[in-house]
Order: sequence, then structure tokens, then C-alpha cells
Amino acid sequence: MDSALIQDILGKLLTLLNLPFDSLTVHEDPGEGFTRVDIVSSNASRLIGWHGETLNSVQHLLKSVLRSKEKLEKSPFLVLDVDGYRREQEDKVKKMAENKADFVRRTGNRVALAPMSPYFRRIVHLHIANDPQFQDLSTESIGEGDYRQVVLRMKNKKGPAVGEELQPVMEEPAPKGAGFENLDV
Repeated sequence: MDSALIQDILGKLLTLLNLPFDSLTVHEDPGEGFTRVDIVSSNASRLIGWHGETLNSVQHLLKSVLRSKEKLEKSPFLVLDVDGYRREQEDKVKKMAENKADFVRRTGNRVALAPMSPYFRRIVHLHIANDPQFQDLSTESIGEGDYRQVVLRMKNKKGPAVGEELQPVMEEPAPKGAGFENLDV
């Protein structure tokens, strides 16, 4: 996708919405499979919004405009990040998955992560699948809508039979201050 077009449209959107920004940088990384737009802003909290809602809305608007302008069949896979906010969220989700992976290995039981957005579920799936230290684990998404979540399990363990209900797995709570209390997933 054309970086100049993305910068032009996003710059106009942010200006029209009266959301202050200092600079926009577009990174296309074929290894990640998406285009990341880094926004530098002196008023980042206003652009991010409550739990990232403003940022998500601007991202959705940008995708819609690009899809319409470029006459694409589906929306492009873009991720907006303001002053490293989204990367920090991604790192927290990966860390949470790693902690749960340790629990799965210790107990042999499967464990479900908290419900999260499709983007963060994708981050977990790719992190577990692509990191050699987790090759003994597998992931799957279960549930519907806003309650969809990732389940981690050992690869050699079979899941429940078709129609059998998943029972919740109790685990030790994350220690206070682990950084998961304020996670926008």
C-alpha cells in the first residue's frame, strides 16, 4: 500500500477530528504481515482515548477510507500506534500468554486467556506458533463475539469431544503489579 497515501489521508483525518499530532511514519513489514503507522503526538492521551477507543476508531476510519479510495475488496491490515502505546499492549499480551504457557506446562491442563479483540488474539496465536520455545503448545480461539478467547494447551493433549463443554481451569492469580490490570484487550 502506498505510504504517502496513508500519511496524507491519516493527516487529514486527524486534522479534521482536531486530534493533535507531530509526525506520522509508515512501516510496511512483510514479516509481520501488516502495515504499522507510528504517530508521534505531544498530546498522546487525547489521541489514544479511554482504553484505546479513540485510536481504534481512527484506525477503523482510516481503513474504511483507504478501502473506498483504493477500491479494495476488503480493508487493508493497518495498525495505528501512538507513542508506542500499541506495541506496549502487544508486549503485555505476549507476556500474559507466556505466563499462561508456564502454567499449562506445569499442570498439563489447558487454560483460556481473557476475552480479547481479534487483533490481540492474532498476536497470541502468532507468538506461540512462531517462537521455538513454545513448540510444545498449541492455541485455538473459542467463544463468540466479544467473548472470544484464546485457549492454550499442550500439543499432545486432545481437546474435549465434540459437544462436550469446556470446564474452566482455576489457576493462581497473576501477582499484583504484573501489568495486566489495565490491559486493553
